[in-house]
Amino acid sequence: MIRIAPMGRVLAVAAAASLALTACGGGEETAAPATSAPATTAAAPATSAAAAGDGTLTIGSILPQTGDLAFLGPPEFAGVDLAVEEINAAGGVLGKPVTKIHADSGDAKTDIASQSVDNLLQQKADAIIGAASSGVSLTVIDKIVNAGVVQFSPANTSPEFTSYNDKGFYFRTAPSDVLQGRVLGDLMIQDGGENIAIMNRQDSYGTGLAAEVKKSVEGGGGTIAGEVAYDPAAPDFSADVAKIKEANPDAIALISFDETKKLIPELEKQGLGPDKVKIYFVDGNLADYSADFPEGLLEGVKGTLPGAASEGKFKENLLKTNPDLKDFSYAPESYDATILIALAAEAGKDDSGTGISKNLVAVSKGGTKCTDYKACLDLLKAGTDIDYDGVSGPVEFSDAGDPSEATIGIYKYGKDNKYTNETYLAGKVDS
Repeated sequence: MIRIAPMGRVLAVAAAASLALTACGGGEETAAPATSAPATTAAAPATSAAAAGDGTLTIGSILPQTGDLAFLGPPEFAGVDLAVEEINAAGGVLGKPVTKIHADSGDAKTDIASQSVDNLLQQKADAIIGAASSGVSLTVIDKIVNAGVVQFSPANTSPEFTSYNDKGFYFRTAPSDVLQGRVLGDLMIQDGGENIAIMNRQDSYGTGLAAEVKKSVEGGGGTIAGEVAYDPAAPDFSADVAKIKEANPDAIALISFDETKKLIPELEKQGLGPDKVKIYFVDGNLADYSADFPEGLLEGVKGTLPGAASEGKFKENLLKTNPDLKDFSYAPESYDATILIALAAEAGKDDSGTGISKNLVAVSKGGTKCTDYKACLDLLKAGTDIDYDGVSGPVEFSDAGDPSEATIGIYKYGKDNKYTNETYLAGKVDS
């Protein structure tokens, strides 16, 4: 079951999974479909292409420097950079400094990610962090895992990855949109939505999240009055918005990326602006629009974003790493992905992709709790089994390489077209 407090409504969760959420204060392009083969992360077999570790852990990244999710790049790179800095300050992995190589993921309208992966594999990366976009990850996952290299995304949320035949080499610190969809649908119902429309990108991310929102809305007694899956590369969205207008919705879930900058003005033009209809964003478009829209245009718009808060000492350290950071989305997840990769290599005394993949689940749960690399490393050197709890949460991987515990933030836009947090919902998924 999903229980969202303080809202108080209980929703059914899809078969074989449950989530108990409690308040704790207050992305993607078109790609080839996933296979239907069962997930195999728990038993990570070595592929014929897998190379033995060379004693130096090399971590590559394919995160968005350009493309539809470029606003997510800076905090994600900062999370990786901070983690590598702390790992090396503590003595590195297997007694040597970790090597990092950053590359651009672009988006699925380009071949940037594939070229970046080729470059990272040539440089003998043992693990690759990224992509942020689920659709981009789906274009390169086979190339990465077939090379015996770990792919670890801090931001992929498409449910497809849970059952993808990744040979045990794919992991993520962001929860599946099964969770975000439930939270968003519940939020819309709690806010009084009865006749709800969904506009989503026609890609793996958009259709997957839309399906989960629909289940949640209908499970909570609401009605889906209209659904439009649009082409994100379309020159304009007037026809798509017109279809939504015909449904006469009182709330709209807008599941989009950067094209939000075109969609909102069109919605406003056709009488469906935020002052007329309740509009909800998701992680793919929850961004700072203070320089894009007239003051007050987004006031009252709400949105959801998987992930814990970047606060306290962690936030201070991120800003030391990149003083220009304005957004902190998925920084905790990027940091934890990097730390977990290092701990898995250290636990197995093997920096190869195969060695890392075999130990990632083990270092995330079941042992002595530790919350920073140095403390975890000391325990490992003493022969102690560890359970890393990070800044993004406990993590605790399922056998499919998904986090079994998660946090979803609920945010609201002010007059300045910037969003602030209203509450965080934390919970556990049992599968």
